[in-house]
Amino acid sequence: MKILVTGANGFLGQQLTLYLINKGYSVIACSRGACRISGKHLFQYYSIDLTDEVAITAMVLEVKPDSIIHSAANSKPDDCDTNKEGCLLQNVEATRFLLQACKPYNTQFIYISTDFIFGENGPHSEDNTPAPLNFYGESKLRAEQLVINSGLLYAIVRPVFIYGPVLEGMRPSFLHWVKNNLEQHKPIKVVSDQQRTPTFVLDICKGIETIIEKKAEGAYHLAGKNILSPYEMAVAVANFLGLDAALIENVTSDTFIETVQRAKRSGLTIDKARKTLGYEPVSFEEGVQLTFN
Repeated sequence: MKILVTGANGFLGQQLTLYLINKGYSVIACSRGACRISGKHLFQYYSIDLTDEVAITAMVLEVKPDSIIHSAANSKPDDCDTNKEGCLLQNVEATRFLLQACKPYNTQFIYISTDFIFGENGPHSEDNTPAPLNFYGESKLRAEQLVINSGLLYAIVRPVFIYGPVLEGMRPSFLHWVKNNLEQHKPIKVVSDQQRTPTFVLDICKGIETIIEKKAEGAYHLAGKNILSPYEMAVAVANFLGLDAALIENVTSDTFIETVQRAKRSGLTIDKARKTLGYEPVSFEEGVQLTFN
């Protein structure tokens, strides 16, 4: 089975590429710029701009993937708000181009979305009514609608606050930012008035593999089982690593000036994924151990 992973240089994209290779799939990875994934001899890589419809069509024609996991996106809410045209091109039009290119081959299309399509009062189930609070969430919701109406076998995967081991070539995650600062005895301010269901990256990979194998269709929340604030996450990291949690200042989101509105109580419920996919994520405590071990 040939699987095409977009956004392969990103955090989730790199983890997905290596996970699927280890599971025996034939993986084709694509992203902007040079490949940053280790083990390059194990997979085919395309350097591509997904806003280039001609390039996308040519790549899909050459690869003819059985499944595509579309994880590429502009996932920075502030950038999306200040450059709405660019956001739509990257998040919506690129998805449209991929869907059109895949139609002749009846490719299974797995779209990586976000909890940002919802508003307040989380955790949200798959059946909750979308109500994005910012343009990033709006763009991802528009892309979801394209996927739903494509006529392809599709699945929409929504994670929350992805974390996990940082591999060579990856940018540090929030957990590693906490670790790096505390190791240097630098005080940090972390908000406690936002609630999330942080997701261990390998749990998402396992859930996506199940979706591929079962040819599952529809929306699935592949998130964590624990509801935590960023402050609670930071303290958990400090405690596990034996670092000084007193350096972590408990603050509210009013402490930081943000141009883009974000939900205070977000997160996703995972009941559907548990029932239909056998999805069972690790606890956040276990995820921290796996991240740093």
